[in-house]
Amino acid sequence: MNALKLTKEQQDEAIRTIQSYFQEERDEELGDLAAWGVLDLFMTKLAPYIYNQALSDARTTVNQRMASMEEDLFALERKLPSASR
Repeated sequence: MNALKLTKEQQDEAIRTIQSYFQEERDEELGDLAAWGVLDLFMTKLAPYIYNQALSDARTTVNQRMASMEEDLFALERKLPSASR
């Protein structure tokens, strides 16, 4: 499987978010390199868990919708005429 990737704009925004978080919550100023390290940690170690959970959630939703569609299709079936002899 391919590694999860962010666009340059998404990376820049993520780094700004990390820096802002550290400043507001921990009163620490984080440089670009340190923020990149945090982002890399999240992308390589934590993102796969989130990705897999998202797939599981999507699978559950698709299965629920398929079951609902199957019920709808059965509801459309017509009764067969009785066999007359």
